[in-house]
Amino acid sequence: MDFMLGGVAGCGACVFTNPLDVVKTRMQLQGELQSRGSYRVHYRNVFHAFYTIGRVEGLGGLQRGLLAGMLYQFFMNGVRLGSYALIESAGYIHTEGRVSAAKSTASGALSGVVGAVMGSPIYLVKTHLQSQSTSTIAVGHQYQHQGMMHALVAIHRQHGIVGLWRGSSAAVPRITVGSAAQLCTFSICREFITDLQVFSKDSWLVALSAGMVSSVVVVLAMTPFDVVSTRLYNQPVDQLGQGRLYRGFMDCFSRTLRMEGLTGLYKGLGASYFRLGPHTILSLLFWDQLRYVYHAYSY
Repeated sequence: MDFMLGGVAGCGACVFTNPLDVVKTRMQLQGELQSRGSYRVHYRNVFHAFYTIGRVEGLGGLQRGLLAGMLYQFFMNGVRLGSYALIESAGYIHTEGRVSAAKSTASGALSGVVGAVMGSPIYLVKTHLQSQSTSTIAVGHQYQHQGMMHALVAIHRQHGIVGLWRGSSAAVPRITVGSAAQLCTFSICREFITDLQVFSKDSWLVALSAGMVSSVVVVLAMTPFDVVSTRLYNQPVDQLGQGRLYRGFMDCFSRTLRMEGLTGLYKGLGASYFRLGPHTILSLLFWDQLRYVYHAYSY
């Protein structure tokens, strides 16, 4: 049941944050492997990107890849949050009754690895769909998928089962780092806020406050990996399924750093926070409250 609750929590958050995910993806692909000032800027900042996509493509453009996004959240967060909940329930993240930062970080990282591997094919399709846009504001490589199932079938037909996991070399470190930072910070902050007795022990405000702190840490730790992940998933591939721009995670990371500087790895930071921040807060809040309700009424 913990896996189901984690998946539902992720889906609930995705409905609200998918437009921001579209904006983040576009901004991370804008000016790919080009020095600052040498490319046309379609999206000046997160607000301008949101306005531009909405004006040119309408609401459908802002919700591109929603079905794939929800399915990805269900599988990835279902496995990730479900695994962490089981580890937490067994008492493995505690030392002498208190949350251990080291054990919580390791547990979050381990659950993140499993979730990343499970959700990688859907994340691949989600990235392709979210980057597809009208030619006047297109950035990055443009695929011509007609929907999630069409994309999955097309990728499998052309590159086989291995092709569906292309880019997972970036997904694993991305989710591992993000999951470790998110769940460790959330667990420690939730315990700390409970100790302060600012809110009642079972108040949803405890999870909300802990989630808000966690969201900042997650975005700062995860954005460079997120940029690399987006670019690896979206790059064009040859007939053998090999990327035409990057050989792998380290190649993408080093080339982006060399050609675009550190700011290239933090490209779309504002968009990342406006997407990952609310998503972290909402998914952790929903997860915490769903677990509370389930355990309260299951006995």
